[in-house]
Amino acid sequence: MVRSKAKQADDDSAARDRKKAGASGAVAQVRTRVAQVVWLVSVVCALFLAVGALLVALDANTQNALVRFVLDGADAVDLGIFSRQNGIKEFRGEGAEVKNALLNWGLGAVAYLVVGRILDRLIRP
Repeated sequence: MVRSKAKQADDDSAARDRKKAGASGAVAQVRTRVAQVVWLVSVVCALFLAVGALLVALDANTQNALVRFVLDGADAVDLGIFSRQNGIKEFRGEGAEVKNALLNWGLGAVAYLVVGRILDRLIRP
């Protein structure tokens, strides 16, 4: 009889451990997915900025719907800090628009990648 109570206690303890492990496994999966989404969003934002800077440098046709979409997306994700018109560095003179886009949107793309990777590492279990 004493032995069966000890066995029952061991079984209860094992069941609690399995339940706890299952809950922590679910939390780890959620944290992993959230980290993946954060990284994906930061990569997409960096991609918009980098491709937008390239399109400005290549003097792409702004009447084209795809070019307009990319430039509008880059304008949206530059957060005003990395803006072509009023960014970190503002060039004047010949070729200023291209220089502003390359420098400010380039820095913005790098910043998105760095911050995204840091957040990914902090969120991931």
